[in-house]
Amino acid sequence: MDSLGFFFLLMLLDYQGTAAPADDDITWTYTGLVGQSHWPQYFPDCGGTSQSPVDVVTTQTKYDPSLVHLTPLGYSQHGNKPFTLYNNGHTAVIELPEWMGLGGLPWLYTAVQMHLHWGSGGPHHPGSEHTINGLSADAELHVVHYNSELYPNMSTAMTQSDGLAVLGILIVTGEETNHAFNNILNYLSRIRHADQKVFIPAFDVQSLLPEDLGRYYRYNGSLTTPPCHQSVTWTLFHERVEISKAQLLKMETILYSSKAEDPDKMLLQDNYRTTQPLNHRVIFTSFTAESGKELSSGEVTAIVIGVMCGCVGLAVIIRFIVKTIRFFTLLHRETVVVNSSTSSWDVLPSNRPAPMPRTKEPEKAKEKKQDVALNSTSVGERKEEPSPSPQTEP
Repeated sequence: MDSLGFFFLLMLLDYQGTAAPADDDITWTYTGLVGQSHWPQYFPDCGGTSQSPVDVVTTQTKYDPSLVHLTPLGYSQHGNKPFTLYNNGHTAVIELPEWMGLGGLPWLYTAVQMHLHWGSGGPHHPGSEHTINGLSADAELHVVHYNSELYPNMSTAMTQSDGLAVLGILIVTGEETNHAFNNILNYLSRIRHADQKVFIPAFDVQSLLPEDLGRYYRYNGSLTTPPCHQSVTWTLFHERVEISKAQLLKMETILYSSKAEDPDKMLLQDNYRTTQPLNHRVIFTSFTAESGKELSSGEVTAIVIGVMCGCVGLAVIIRFIVKTIRFFTLLHRETVVVNSSTSSWDVLPSNRPAPMPRTKEPEKAKEKKQDVALNSTSVGERKEEPSPSPQTEP
C-alpha cells in the first residue's frame, strides 16, 4: 500500500471512531454525560416542541365536553398467567397481557406495560414527572398502550403521532398501606439490579388506578424517556392515589441502576424527567374548572386557619356587643331607680300645699281636749255640791 492509500485509510478509521453511535448503542441516564440535558444531542426527538412531561396550570386549561369517561378493558381479568417484573436500569417495569386495553378514546388501545417514577426521599425530592400548578407528587405510575386498531405492534405505533396512549397516575403518601401496590413493591427485592427479571402473581391492575376515572387532563406529548417520540396521547388523572411512607421508602431505596456484576453500586433514584415547555399546546380537561379546582396543602391550611380566626373574631365581636347592651341596660335601670326615689312634689313644686303650722292642733284633737275639760269640770262641781240633809217626820 502506498503512502496516499494509507493516509485515506487512517482518515476513514478516524471518521468511524468519531461518528455518533446509533441510538441502540447509547446508554442514557438521568444525570451525567448522557443525562437528560444532553438527550437531544443523541436523540433528536427529545428536542422537539411537543415533549413530556409538562406542568399543568389549571387556570390555563380548557374544558372539553367531548372527553368521556375512560374505561379500562380487562384490567381486572388477570387470569392465572403470572406477570413479568423486571429492572431495566431506569425503572421497574411490569409487562401486561394483550387482552388488557383502554376504551373511551378515538381508537382501541392495547396495554403493553406499566412502570414507576420516583425521587430520592424527603420533602424537597419528590419524584413525579408531571406537576400540577408547579407542585410535584411523590411518585408517578404510567400505564402504556399502543393503537392496535391502526398499527400491528408497539414498535411501529411509537413512531406515529397517534400511536400511543399513556395513563398518568400521581402518587402521594398517606398513613395507610395501599395493598394494591404491594403486588409490585413486595417483589422489588428480587430485581434489585439492572437486567434482573422475576415472575410475580397476576393481580387486578385497575386497583392501582384512582376511583374517579372521569376527571382528567388530556394533551398531546411524548415519551418521557429516549427516544422521546412525540406519539403519546396523555391522560393525567386529577385524583391522586395514596401509598404509605414505608411503601414509598421501599420504592426509593431498594433498586439499583447498576448490574449485579458492576463493582460500583448505584441506587436507582430520581428517575424522572423535568417538565418541558408547552410551546402553545393546550391542555384540555374533562371537568369544569370550578369542580376540579386544585388546592395545595398550604392553601387548605390557610383556609382552615382563616376560618378559625374568623370564628374567634366573630365571637369577640358578639361578646363585645352583648356586654355593651348589658351595660346600657343596667345604666338605664339605675337611672329609673334614682328618678323613682325622688318625690313627685320636688318635680312639681307649684302644686305642693303649704305646710301646716306645728303650733296649731287639729280640730278633732282640740274638740277632744275640750270634751275632757268639760267632763273634768262637771265632776268637780258634783263634788262641791252639798249633800241634802235628812228630813224629819212630823
